[in-house]
Amino acid sequence: MKIIDGKAISAKTKEELRLEVASLKEKGVSVGLAVIIVGDDPASRVYVNNKKKACELLGIYSEEYALPAETTMENLLGLIEELNSRSDINGILCQLPLPRHLDEKAVINAISPEKDVDAFHPVNVGKIMIGDFDFLPCTPAGVMRLIDETGVEIEGKSCVVIGRSNIVGKPMSMLLLHRNATVTICHSKTQNLSEITSQADILVAAVGRANFVTPNMVKEGAVVIDVGINRLENGKLCGDVDFEAVKDKCSHITPVPGGAGPMTIAMLMANTVTAAKKQNNL
Repeated sequence: MKIIDGKAISAKTKEELRLEVASLKEKGVSVGLAVIIVGDDPASRVYVNNKKKACELLGIYSEEYALPAETTMENLLGLIEELNSRSDINGILCQLPLPRHLDEKAVINAISPEKDVDAFHPVNVGKIMIGDFDFLPCTPAGVMRLIDETGVEIEGKSCVVIGRSNIVGKPMSMLLLHRNATVTICHSKTQNLSEITSQADILVAAVGRANFVTPNMVKEGAVVIDVGINRLENGKLCGDVDFEAVKDKCSHITPVPGGAGPMTIAMLMANTVTAAKKQNNL
């Protein structure tokens, strides 16, 4: 069993991007990202701080807009419109979830598809569906990089994704499909779940339930990617996979923390660099 080290793969990805950002600067192109955070959700704050750190490390210019929880829809959409029109901002990211009174869908739709570095806009979602995309959602793109780093061939393999969210499950299954895997999507209404998952050569868990995946659900020698991040009663972080119980059945497995998580931010940075290149016709 090999542990897939997301921290190391993320660091390698960021170093490639840092060199790319530096070479863009030599051509007179700077890369800029705007991050909007509404309210003071502690988890969102951690993510936003990590994104800022990554930008600094890579030489990407970043601006943060920390808006009060009672911000109106009008103010938020006004800010997005202003950022859409600025040539020095290549990527716009609005940290989700938003406070209840704000319309998440309208906010996602307001961000220009060319600057939508989260790849949540319906235009970008449609492009992923047909396989002609500029940006990929950060977590699924990170998972693909992790699988590729194992050297395991995706083509022809049986892949099972547990979870059907718009952010991870659905795009994840599309990316695997584009790489010629046979893909099954399981969810809360799936019957005989363990029968299906135990056939998977590659199993991706994105269900948001602590230690949900147990050894009987895993095929001997499978690659297991755990996208979940859950906090236990004792304050410890754990994934959707019962790591200790499952690890000896796998050929490769990601830990939590230190697996898919670090890749998400690396891929956000990659999308921002792609956006800058596209907007400057490079």
